[in-house]
Amino acid sequence: MSTAPRLTALDALHRSLGATMTDFAGWDMPLRYASERDEHNAVRNKAGLFDLSHMGEITLTGPEAVKVLDYALVGNISTVGVGRARYTHICQEDGGILDDLIVYRLGETEFMVVANASNAQVVLDALTERADGFEAEVRDDRDAYALIAVQGPESPGILKSLTDADLDGLKYYAGLPGTVAGVPALIARTGYTGEDGFELFVSPEHAVELWQALTEAGEGVGLVPAGLSCRDTLRLEAGMPLYGHELTTALTPFDAGLGRVVKFEKEGDFVGRAALEAAAERAATNPPRKLVGLIAEGRRVPRAGFPVVAEGQVIGEVTSGAPSPTLGKPIAMAYVDAAHAAPGTSGVGVDIRGTHEAYEVVALPFYKRQK
Repeated sequence: MSTAPRLTALDALHRSLGATMTDFAGWDMPLRYASERDEHNAVRNKAGLFDLSHMGEITLTGPEAVKVLDYALVGNISTVGVGRARYTHICQEDGGILDDLIVYRLGETEFMVVANASNAQVVLDALTERADGFEAEVRDDRDAYALIAVQGPESPGILKSLTDADLDGLKYYAGLPGTVAGVPALIARTGYTGEDGFELFVSPEHAVELWQALTEAGEGVGLVPAGLSCRDTLRLEAGMPLYGHELTTALTPFDAGLGRVVKFEKEGDFVGRAALEAAAERAATNPPRKLVGLIAEGRRVPRAGFPVVAEGQVIGEVTSGAPSPTLGKPIAMAYVDAAHAAPGTSGVGVDIRGTHEAYEVVALPFYKRQK
């Protein structure tokens, strides 16, 4: 039985802008409004406006909320200050990644976990189960928020024109309550594009007026609405992983080159600790495969699942691939055998429908903004 996709509070507005809509993780979301290349370049050089209301917000409150998160997640959440955020993972007992998350500490005993849309229910269920026995409440707040992001070098100026909040004092991976265009919001700075920018968590009934206020404030500096398609090429250039591609339950954070998010030094046990200690040892001594960047020498675009080859042998697999508007060439992230993972390794290619196309192995990210 098919179920209709969920609609964000901005659905009618997207359609009025001529957006091409697509089903993403059960939500009807804007893929692009006009040219995805133009949207991508606007975010890199000016600013783009995104609807991210499909993300899954889960609130934890109570005197032992932080203990729940330290037990349930691989990060050391007790060291996160009020008003700050942390990127982390939630893992299975065997160390496999259930999702990558951002945790915001809103108060001493209040936290907001933001999960990927495709995994929000899985994360909610896992946190609820892992909170059993602790003095804490886990609350599904997915319907309580709309999420709008403004990303790109012009985004601080656009937002400053609409708020008195201290944006200059708002560090990367932090959030503060404020008012934007008269709308109460949690203003965060934790983008997924490789550019500076802000995420605005607001009540769904305020989403349209906030979007319109941001659009008007950005008219003179090149702000455009931006869809999921350019969000994917932006995060790919920035070397940021996407769940279901670079991150899966078959991989541990150490397999993904993200072992730094696992904090063995924190007090007490946490789900997956023993398996992750073994994974850390394997990664240090004999890593099976490593996540690398690939830049095409030709024009053919690699896609997820395509084999990476060297000397006639399969040595890995592409996890994400797309044309890079910034580099002007096709790029990909791929897991490859450790022997072929060093930047500059020669003889590496991607099997694109039976033809071995030459690719250069590079360190990630492909793109890093100038501070």
